Amino acid sequence: MWPCGGRRQRRLGGAALLLFVLWLLLRRYYPCLLPVVSEPCENAVLYRFNWSELVPLRLWGRTLGLQTENSQFLLEGMPFRIFGGSMHYFRVPREYWEDRMLKMKACGLNTLTTYVPWNLHEQERGKFDFSQNLDLVAFLSLAAKNGLWVILRPGPYICSEWDLGGLPSWLLQDPEMQLRTTYKGFTEAVDAYFDHLMPIVVPLQYKKGGPIIAVQVENEYGSYAKDPNYMTYVKMALLNRGIVELLMTSDNKNGLSFGLVEGALATVNFQKLEPGLLKYLDTVQRDQPKMVMEYWTGWFDNWGGPHYVFDADEMVNTVASILKLGASINLYMFHGGTNFGFMNGALEADEYKSDVTSYDYDAVLTEAGDYTSKFFKLRQLFSMIIGQPLPLPPMIESKASYGAILLHQYISLWDVLPTLLQPIKSELPINMENLHLNDSSGQSYGYVLYETVIFGGGHLHSRDHVRDRAQVFVNTMYVGELDYNTVELSLPEGQGFRQLRLLVENRGRVNYGLALNEQRKGLIGDVFLNKTPLRNFKIYGLEMKPGFMKSLRHVAGWSAVPDYFVGPAFFRGRLWIEHQPQDTFLKLQGWEKGVVFVNGQNLGRYWKIGPQETLYLPGPWLWKGSNEIVIFEERTAGRIIQSVDIPYLGRTQYVD
Repeated sequence: MWPCGGRRQRRLGGAALLLFVLWLLLRRYYPCLLPVVSEPCENAVLYRFNWSELVPLRLWGRTLGLQTENSQFLLEGMPFRIFGGSMHYFRVPREYWEDRMLKMKACGLNTLTTYVPWNLHEQERGKFDFSQNLDLVAFLSLAAKNGLWVILRPGPYICSEWDLGGLPSWLLQDPEMQLRTTYKGFTEAVDAYFDHLMPIVVPLQYKKGGPIIAVQVENEYGSYAKDPNYMTYVKMALLNRGIVELLMTSDNKNGLSFGLVEGALATVNFQKLEPGLLKYLDTVQRDQPKMVMEYWTGWFDNWGGPHYVFDADEMVNTVASILKLGASINLYMFHGGTNFGFMNGALEADEYKSDVTSYDYDAVLTEAGDYTSKFFKLRQLFSMIIGQPLPLPPMIESKASYGAILLHQYISLWDVLPTLLQPIKSELPINMENLHLNDSSGQSYGYVLYETVIFGGGHLHSRDHVRDRAQVFVNTMYVGELDYNTVELSLPEGQGFRQLRLLVENRGRVNYGLALNEQRKGLIGDVFLNKTPLRNFKIYGLEMKPGFMKSLRHVAGWSAVPDYFVGPAFFRGRLWIEHQPQDTFLKLQGWEKGVVFVNGQNLGRYWKIGPQETLYLPGPWLWKGSNEIVIFEERTAGRIIQSVDIPYLGRTQYVD
């Protein structure tokens, strides 16, 4: 047995050690509580929470979370300002998540914001996917590891220039569907989704030791506002499933008063700081901190338009003005990434305009994660405000130019049909979402081919029932196109029975505005030949999912590409890489319109009308050695594509 004096000494030593550890914690994380402070408390609180140094003591004292008091944010009872940046895990290859987060930290940001896309996590009704690039837990945990707090924006609607604003297209199977309302068919689907999503994110809240300090209720509902009970429903759907952190809403100025919900902090979205704009928040909520949830650092592009850019100096000056007024801010976007696959959204104001594949957004980081002048100007600004040196910016990933790639084989779509696809037979045309595919969840994206038999030619009229663009063929002869602007064609006369084929592309569902309920694709009604509605269709769903692309690899009928050939057809070639693969950009000069697949990954759409002329190909999606490239070209095919090390997103135009 040890003598009592030795036990007393050990106790005193242990107490001294504990006091020393507490002093170190106070000095690092709570400098304002110490009698001597080497820098102003106003600055110290901006960087005191560094996750990498909170382990294993990170759960100590976590009871209050993010609060609002006297027009300021408090985090664990101390003044706090949100310096945030938006980055979406579903638009960035998983291998690059951490790189982009480290660049956030190096810019001076302390908070990451992300949307959660319902239409990726539940592509088929009742089947949920949170794996690989959709591993939300891994993404949020990585943010925590790298010292970033998180504002989660789980929807169910997210806008974000994303197909149908993130809502799954199978909701539109119901002809009476009323999206973003308390319509029973919609709320039942949201409830089922939240029943799966919330158990994933609840343990990652601040009060449970996680990085989530706030959760947004829906998104920009003030611009929709079709149901006065809807926002309360979404709020309660979150609270009843265990969300305990600060709730927020997000709207532009015109929608602010219509998007409010009791118990949630209203925040505002804009690009130009109009006089009195932040003070306008006081008219809808008094004595609350001011937060710009979306400060738009750039803008998105549409096919056929320019590549929009926003002046870096004007942007940084506006950010400085916002911060000078004492507001918190979130940069939308800090890093935009890419609308891989068929996931781009669209606008429908005066006319329908689909978004391009790139979501570069002229953001703080480029589509490929490289620095811009905006990054360094913002880094200087935030460094001055914080009053401490920031982490060094990580090295950028080098880009490769692999040169010309020969597409040496092709197979016509007409030759693929009987081998890989089973038609759906229907007397009437069926829209994409209501096709009996994917365990009755319908078809969400890609193309649909409608075939019927006609006798003779004449006047073909769509009655504006084509969504969004149809190539018209008689047998295999191209006749023309039908879309929003062209609703009639003349079909050539011919002897006997012939096949009329309409290859309809879903170019992307509208993601913003009041037309969400009308976003069904394919043929949404009758098409008429000589005033008689067409009947008795064979309908092929061309989703081009990974399983289809894998089967295409082994189908018989691939041939050498002739000197001249027009689609629709698949073309393939090989890219050989000797060393460690690097990011590159594919330039499709001489090709007209289609989709590119590399090693089964859908890079997205290209279209000669621009503005975008290159597709981003991430290095992690390439292999050392042989890489398969497959292109689905709708019309005019080239023979080669170019791998280049510099992107070209089109002629620029400054945002007004």
